[in-house]
Amino acid sequence: MRIHHLNCGSMGMGTVDHCLLIETRTGLVLVDTGFGLDSVRDPGRLVGPVRHLLGAKFAEHETAVRQIQGLGYNPADVRHIVLTHLDLDHAGGLADFPEATVHVHGPEFRAATAGRTTVERMRYRAAQWAHGPRWMVNELDGGEEWFGFRAVRDLPGLPPEIVVVPLAGHTRGHVGVAVDTGSGWLLHAGDAFYLDSEIFPARPHTPLFWQLYELNAVVQGAYRENRRRLVELNRAHGQEITIFCAHDPNAFERLSASTVRPAG
Repeated sequence: MRIHHLNCGSMGMGTVDHCLLIETRTGLVLVDTGFGLDSVRDPGRLVGPVRHLLGAKFAEHETAVRQIQGLGYNPADVRHIVLTHLDLDHAGGLADFPEATVHVHGPEFRAATAGRTTVERMRYRAAQWAHGPRWMVNELDGGEEWFGFRAVRDLPGLPPEIVVVPLAGHTRGHVGVAVDTGSGWLLHAGDAFYLDSEIFPARPHTPLFWQLYELNAVVQGAYRENRRRLVELNRAHGQEITIFCAHDPNAFERLSASTVRPAG
C-alpha cells in the first residue's frame, strides 16, 4: 500500500480539505472526497449558501478526481470511499466516482437522509448523492476495541488495515478512519477537532474562533468528550498513532511532505 495526502478544497482562513488516497492490492480507496467537479461547476446547487460561510475557493485542479488523474491513475480504479461524515465539504465528490462503494456509518446515513434539524438540512446536500451511490452502511453492533475506542473492523471489500472509529459529536454519525501503515497508525479524525493544538498532550488549546465554530456540533456533549479522549489517546499513544483532522493546513503540509509506504 501507499498513502497520498490530498487537499481537495481550499477554504477560508487558509484551511484545507484533507483527504487520503490509499493504494491497496485490489484498487484505490479514498477517505473523504472533498469538493467534486459538480461543486466547482455548480456551487449554488451542490453547496448552496454555506459556501460563503466556509469561504470555499473552488478549483477543478483540487478535486480528488483530477488529482488522481494527475498521479497517473484511472479514477475508475477508486473501488471504495470511506467517509468521516456526509457534510458537503467531505462528500462533495461522490458523483465523480459513480462505481465506488461508499462506506458510511449508520447513524450518519440516517441523519443525512432524515434531515431532522435546520442545521442538518443545511449541512447535508442530497444533490451530492443524487446519482445513487453504492452505499455500504456500517454499524457498531458490539464492535471491537481500537486503543480503547469502539471500532468497526472487517469492512466489506476493504483490507483489515482500515478501521472505522466512531467519533460522534460534529454530526450524529461522525467517525475517524484509522489506517495501519505497518510502522504506525494514521487516524484521520475528520472534524473531531480543527487544529493540532486542540489535542496537544500537554496544555491542549483551542483558539477563540474555533471555540465559537465548534458550537455548530450537532451533539455538543459527545463532541467535547471525544475531543478529550483524543487528547488522552495522543498523550498515551502519540508515538504509535499520528492523529490529524480534516482542515488544519499545517498538519496537511507536514503529512503531505512525504508519501507513506506501509509494509506489505
